[in-house]
Amino acid sequence: MEIATAIKIPLFKIFFDEDDIKEVTSVIEKGMHWAAGPDIRIFEVMISQYVGAKYCLIYNSGTSALHAILLAYGIGPGDEVIVPSFTFIATANAPLFVGARPVFADIEEQFYGLDPEDVKSKITPRTKAIIPVHYGGSPCLIRELRDIAAAHNLLLIEDAAEAFGAAIGEKKTGTFGDAAMFSFCQNKIITTGEGGAVVTDSEEIYQKLKMVRSHGRLDHTDYFTSTEYLDYVALGYNFRPSDISAALGIAQLKKVDKIIEMRQRNANYMTQKLIDISEIIVPETPGDYFHVHQMYTVRTKGDKQLRDRLMAYLVSKGIMTKVHFYPVHLSSFYRERFGHSPGELPTTERVSDQILTIPMYPTLSQREIDYIGEQFKNFFSKSDSK
Repeated sequence: MEIATAIKIPLFKIFFDEDDIKEVTSVIEKGMHWAAGPDIRIFEVMISQYVGAKYCLIYNSGTSALHAILLAYGIGPGDEVIVPSFTFIATANAPLFVGARPVFADIEEQFYGLDPEDVKSKITPRTKAIIPVHYGGSPCLIRELRDIAAAHNLLLIEDAAEAFGAAIGEKKTGTFGDAAMFSFCQNKIITTGEGGAVVTDSEEIYQKLKMVRSHGRLDHTDYFTSTEYLDYVALGYNFRPSDISAALGIAQLKKVDKIIEMRQRNANYMTQKLIDISEIIVPETPGDYFHVHQMYTVRTKGDKQLRDRLMAYLVSKGIMTKVHFYPVHLSSFYRERFGHSPGELPTTERVSDQILTIPMYPTLSQREIDYIGEQFKNFFSKSDSK
């Protein structure tokens, strides 16, 4: 489908201010330490304190961060890792990066995260880890999944790419499992353009993650300003972020509570505008769940054709939309390599046919939300929806 050439309302806009520009400029003006500098460690400490984890390392992407976690835990050939298919493809690819096999489990329909019951049915003697995804800014059923992982002596690795700052009660996402990954890609809660982070309470894993990030090197001093030989003791990668990215992350993290509050305000107003439309389901945040609304996703009470007509209609009205997500197990690569076919994950496939992400970002105006709500009502009042 062609995207309208004059989109009025994009899916997301990056929130930034003068502080972001000042922090990045200050690194550039130093004339050195652009690649490896003090802001990297400052940003890491800020993240660990904010999340409530003992250790944090930042990476050049969330994908690199997830890859590094599996390497640090020694997951490899012959191992199985249970993942959702309703996710960005990096979640499923990460086990393949280390020679393990991703095993897809279905999702539940409240938070669109892994279904604990289906996860239990997918555990085999080869299973080593579970990677649940916190979808769209909401925690998944992570407490139930944590209990399953503990009962079967499995690693629990949280893919919290979309849920930085989300929480259940006082406990933030990223602190329920053995380790967690966050993404700072441009459409996330805070952003460094591209970037990611790992948090963990394990010092052993933290030390391994450091070596994975930087060529397997024992970095106890700055490589670029030291004459000392720094030994290489393991196979590693160049997953390092730049100090420029870290500086941007510092500025973003300083205002994360403001960003989340703006998102929640807009999401609540969006829900007010859409909740009376009987043909769709809007997001809900029950009980002690704290939703940060990295995305705002509605679900149609119909088939894929209805969702696709709604999508085309909104785009024709200048409202950007996107399907988050198409099932990974039905992508060409996974079908050809592993022989996956439709019908394997019925809830995932049904939800994916009905789901639609619409614009949500901190500076989305009430006028724009009014317009979005108006176009939804227009669509469902016309024959296009039938």
